[in-house]
Amino acid sequence: MGTSEIIVGLDIGTTKIAAIVGQKNEHGKIEILGHGKAESIGVKRGVVSNIENTVQSIVTAVNDASEKSGVDIKYVNVGIAGQHIKSLQHRGNIIRENSDDEITQEDIEFLNNSMYNLSMSPGEEIIDVIPQDYIIDDEQGVKEPIGMLGNSLEANFHIIIGQTAAAKNIYKCVRKAGLEVVDLILEPIASAESVLSEEEKEAGVVLVDIGGGTTDIAIFQDGIIRHTAVIPFGGDIITEDVKEGCTIIKKHAEELKVKFGSALASENRDEEIVAIPGLRGRPPKEISLKNLASIIQARMEEIIEHIYYEIRNSGFEKKLIAGIVLTGGGSQMKHIAQLTEFITGMDTRIGYPNEHLSNDVNKEMASPMFSTGIGLVIEGINRFKREKDREMFEKGEKRKSKIKGRKDKKDQKSTSFLKSIQDWFERDAIE
Repeated sequence: MGTSEIIVGLDIGTTKIAAIVGQKNEHGKIEILGHGKAESIGVKRGVVSNIENTVQSIVTAVNDASEKSGVDIKYVNVGIAGQHIKSLQHRGNIIRENSDDEITQEDIEFLNNSMYNLSMSPGEEIIDVIPQDYIIDDEQGVKEPIGMLGNSLEANFHIIIGQTAAAKNIYKCVRKAGLEVVDLILEPIASAESVLSEEEKEAGVVLVDIGGGTTDIAIFQDGIIRHTAVIPFGGDIITEDVKEGCTIIKKHAEELKVKFGSALASENRDEEIVAIPGLRGRPPKEISLKNLASIIQARMEEIIEHIYYEIRNSGFEKKLIAGIVLTGGGSQMKHIAQLTEFITGMDTRIGYPNEHLSNDVNKEMASPMFSTGIGLVIEGINRFKREKDREMFEKGEKRKSKIKGRKDKKDQKSTSFLKSIQDWFERDAIE
């Protein structure tokens, strides 16, 4: 196995925009060829609030990554998050016209694509359809149905829904930056790819990505994604609390949080004091680290309570043997794992995206803040491989239409969410 196609992940976050260029080497590990980072000034809580500022940040990050990697970046896999994201479980089925024929990739795709026809609320569309397991003639729990025989093919799906306008704005920003979107990938799914092991997904685990504007959750059990959610709180709201609570400017609040912040007030002594420079000739301001930790702990407890609510809501609380894995920039807060364990009673570790990285990767890239970006590269490589395999299958299987009328049906299948956005964008450009 040689090196794979070069893939670019573009993480459009609330605090930073990161572009990461990577490929899989002959050992199956991810080599990071280059990365770029820019401050995100046009995104609030995972949603684009200023097109021009976001475009500028994307251009800066992508140019930086292009320079470091020596790769001319044109195509990117983009992460999508934000509080508008929600998920639901749904079962779909098709009746096959000839049960003596083997189930093919074409049958699977037809069933999967039919899920895009589900009726949604106005302004919402299905972003992604993830098959969990298949049922063939009432035989439950089939993971790989291709090649089997059966009259009825059913599947349980995890369906991710988002606001059309929010996705269109992301797409528009990327296009205005002179790039093409290969795929829109849900950020918690990307983060899970970079920090979770297959054993953890099998045992049952909660991936919690604490970003600047949002906290993303993905729950896996038996190797299948079971629940996703986005909480509209992240590191930025903690900075705001510190700013208000200590009556200091935002820049100093962020520095205090990063350098001296702790999620457990009991870990700080009363006499620990830090001085903040005064504004324009005013004397320095003294701040107690215990007081700082109390402010942070109050907000972190609220965020963890939201996370715990989603865990209970998923119905898998008692089946998550591997506990909770925290990642993202917010997971670097001191004592955050202890506070999470205390509130939820579940084993907790910090997730670093170095499990799938080659040994010679820059140490900076092994930080939890790059989990989503690296995950977008990994998921992009996986999707590219699946697409290649499908094309090879179709070429090698220039078979006669075994199921009469299926060709017509296939032509009627719904287009994916990304395709509908592309069509909208092309129409808009023509008008």
